[in-house]
Amino acid sequence: MWPETRKKVEIELEFLHRLLEDHRDLLGPRKGSPDSTTLLAIAALIHSFYTGIENVFKRISLEVDGSVPTGPRSHTDLLVLMEQPTRARPAVISESLGLRLGEYLSFRHVFRTAYSFQLDWAKMAGPVSQCRETLQQLEAELVLFFG
Repeated sequence: MWPETRKKVEIELEFLHRLLEDHRDLLGPRKGSPDSTTLLAIAALIHSFYTGIENVFKRISLEVDGSVPTGPRSHTDLLVLMEQPTRARPAVISESLGLRLGEYLSFRHVFRTAYSFQLDWAKMAGPVSQCRETLQQLEAELVLFFG
């Protein structure tokens, strides 16, 4: 279903893979906390990663549902909407993936509102180490969604 939307989503997924490949050195395990420059680079990577996932969701919301949530809670509303079936489609993602992506969404807010010296490695280590796994889960669920 929705072949044109699927093609556009596949392009976004390619971009997400490129993002992770281009910054693979930031994804690996670390001994201790990274220096401030590396910490900021990792924060930008996490933010960019979630932005790409949101691009997938916006595309589906706009082209399948006919609109994208707006307003002060639009990012949260979009994520929740993807977990719910609508009259036009089944749920796009599972609740478990939605919970995982909620961590990235929360970090998005931190990244956009905090000073770089306020970044907390302990809160970033999990999400950055799970980017590849999260992308794989998203792709698997999108295969099911698009049929």
